[in-house]
Amino acid sequence: MGEGMAIVTTNLTKRFKDFTAVSGIDLEVSRGQIYGLLGPNGAGKSTTIRMICGVLTPSEGEGKVLGYDIYTQTENIKQSIGYMSQRFSLYEDLTVWENLDFYASIYSLANTVKKDRMTELVRMAGLERKERVLAAHLSGGWKQRLALGCALVHKPRLLILDEPTAGVDPVSRRIFWELIFRLAEQGVTILVTTHYMDEAESCDRVAFIFGGKVLAVGTPSELIERRRGKNLEDVFISYVEEQTGQKVSSSFNEMKFIREGQEGENA
Repeated sequence: MGEGMAIVTTNLTKRFKDFTAVSGIDLEVSRGQIYGLLGPNGAGKSTTIRMICGVLTPSEGEGKVLGYDIYTQTENIKQSIGYMSQRFSLYEDLTVWENLDFYASIYSLANTVKKDRMTELVRMAGLERKERVLAAHLSGGWKQRLALGCALVHKPRLLILDEPTAGVDPVSRRIFWELIFRLAEQGVTILVTTHYMDEAESCDRVAFIFGGKVLAVGTPSELIERRRGKNLEDVFISYVEEQTGQKVSSSFNEMKFIREGQEGENA
């Protein structure tokens, strides 16, 4: 693994009995990059993320994360990365401050640095004066930022975000991505899964995943130029259509019960 690489996988594959969730994925994520895994629900994004995090053992293939092997050094990986899922992994019966304190304790932060770091994370998330509020009483956007703070409390070199903006409002999404850009500017490598095309276009590099396979990799502008599309959505759909041999569309005319109702009203 080159010194400039945060993640390298070769032929990464995961099978569950007769079902292949991820098939032969090759990834190269440079340090300090925002790298997006773009695909619909069920494409294999989360399974790929779990193997990279050292939570799920691959069926075959190789991989290194921050120089650590995904088979034999999973504990090193877990201690070196920050992970945030769309479910936020918060303890809702704990306050904002108690959640941060809990995660700081998990990573054995020294008391000499813990309080200052937690204070900085509260400020970063805009949660001042909400330190004593239970996580259960926070809105989706506030929970999202608190979860990000918990993922950053041990100062990881790699931040892995699994659909972190699912279910939050557009304003919260915008604020969240501003935080991501600031982290990348400070040298944190970020691997993010998403099905939002505007988020994918904000990444330095993108991999299209569909049916457990990588269909294409490149910068957003490279991918758009390669397929002469108007945007990433057009490009992704063109790859899916090529892969499946079917047009991505829905036929309103196939819904006879609706057409029949309309015809009756117009009679």
